[in-house]
Amino acid sequence: MNYHGTFIAVSDDCRADHAKVPVARGSGRTVAQIQYEMLSAHPFTYTQEDVLFESWFARQGLAAGDDEKAELRAAFLAKDQPCLRTSPLARTHGWGLLFDADGRIALVAKDSPEYSAHLASDDHKVIKAMRAKRA
Repeated sequence: MNYHGTFIAVSDDCRADHAKVPVARGSGRTVAQIQYEMLSAHPFTYTQEDVLFESWFARQGLAAGDDEKAELRAAFLAKDQPCLRTSPLARTHGWGLLFDADGRIALVAKDSPEYSAHLASDDHKVIKAMRAKRA
């Protein structure tokens, strides 16, 4: 399920002209906030599976021990899950997602020189995030 050596560029219909830190809406943290906090604080630490599960788990508001959390993760990943091409970070907030050869992820701001370099690079596969709206 993880990408390796891949760069997910922002979607074609992303309205953000620069990378934006997700802001709170309502009482709970959004998926974008959770994913941003994970990936900005720990670049090249988490895989796609880690990010998807941890963001789901955090939104559930569950308290679980290590064994129970491992069981929940196995059950979560046993079902088909949307990949990070659907992440609000890449669809609406202006963040590219860079996956290294081991599948670990780092954020790349749309308005950074590194973003342009990754778009033009032959070192990895470049794919776009899913569009937020139908064409």
